[in-house]
Amino acid sequence: MFSSNIYSYVDVLNKAANASWLRGQTISNNISNADTPGYKRKDVDFESVLREELGNMKYITLDSKVEHADLNHLDVSTYVDSANYSYRIDKNNVDIDTENVELASEKIRYEALTDSMTQEFSRIKAAIG
Repeated sequence: MFSSNIYSYVDVLNKAANASWLRGQTISNNISNADTPGYKRKDVDFESVLREELGNMKYITLDSKVEHADLNHLDVSTYVDSANYSYRIDKNNVDIDTENVELASEKIRYEALTDSMTQEFSRIKAAIG
């Protein structure tokens, strides 16, 4: 039986795109609650989960890291950013300008990830065909 990790990068890109989508939704929720008293902003941190799973070993190739990664550990969830002190009287810590910039940045990241998946599938298709 032939064994291949041909979809390893696609799997990682898919997990990253899912996390990016979740982060975009979370930021949109923060924007919606910018005037809710006591609301604490939420965020998603996929980068540190990915970095931990792939490791920081300097002399190992990315191919090897992705091949040996356990993608089941790449699940992310939202967390409450309660460390960000609020100067507002209502104790809400959402800065609408920061959230809008983060949302625009996340949209660009999501588009780049989905484009990378499309290119990866094109390479696989070219190799097969």
